[in-house]
Amino acid sequence: MTALTDPTQRDAASRARSRASVPWGVVAAAAVLVLVVLVVALPGLFASRGPLDADPLRAFARPGDGALLGTDQLGRDVWSRVVYGARYSVFVAVAATLIGVLVGVVLGLVAGLGGRATDEVTARGLDVVAAFPAILLAIVLVTIVGPGIPTVIVALGVASVPRYARIVRAETFVVRQSGYVEQSVTFGLGRTRLVLRHVLPHAVVSVPILATIGLGSCILAASALSFIGLGPRPPSPEWGAMLSDGRNYLQNAWWISVFPGIAIVVVVVAVSVVGRWLQRRFEHREQS
Repeated sequence: MTALTDPTQRDAASRARSRASVPWGVVAAAAVLVLVVLVVALPGLFASRGPLDADPLRAFARPGDGALLGTDQLGRDVWSRVVYGARYSVFVAVAATLIGVLVGVVLGLVAGLGGRATDEVTARGLDVVAAFPAILLAIVLVTIVGPGIPTVIVALGVASVPRYARIVRAETFVVRQSGYVEQSVTFGLGRTRLVLRHVLPHAVVSVPILATIGLGSCILAASALSFIGLGPRPPSPEWGAMLSDGRNYLQNAWWISVFPGIAIVVVVVAVSVVGRWLQRRFEHREQS
């Protein structure tokens, strides 16, 4: 094997190896997300008791005293509620992210491909929505419509639309001015085929990465809404609702709130780590 004596070649090889290697923190975060997917899909594999099974005689049992993470004020197993609660928190976040992505992509394409008036109206509408903090906008919508899982999903989805619409709009402007799009128009390619074949794939290339990062924000926002009573109705084992249930017992039964809080932090951090790493990889690929 020929040694790399040229410093430029050595630097290029070093950069290639650094790009190919995956930091251990990202691997750990990805492993956490795989575990979360398994918990969401097969909660009964990880918890033997039901999340709503109450036993008043075992109320406020400490962690390890016949229950891995203790029991709450009604004698319900905290571990089981954390496991089954992943379904609520993750489902709400994924569904809200999908709504935000789908609506954002459509609005971004409409603004980028439409005329000046269409772009101006769409951009101003996105500015109005983005002017409100996402959690505040979600609170307003949930307060108007009423609490519940569907309302939270729609509220968080609407609040996240500008994040995706703006990037798709900007990418669409770049793609529509590229040479191959102009050539396709010259050769008579239909508008629908042009959008689906050339514009859409290039305009949404970074959306999955943004959606991965936004997923963590949706989990945190959904938990916050549940904490203030605007999420799933009791006795649903949602992580934010569990935090709210245990706040009155922090001095004597801290585990009721602490373990759901740890679950929220771990999942949000794992999603953010993987999303940021994918974003850096994408940026390096664009620069190379």
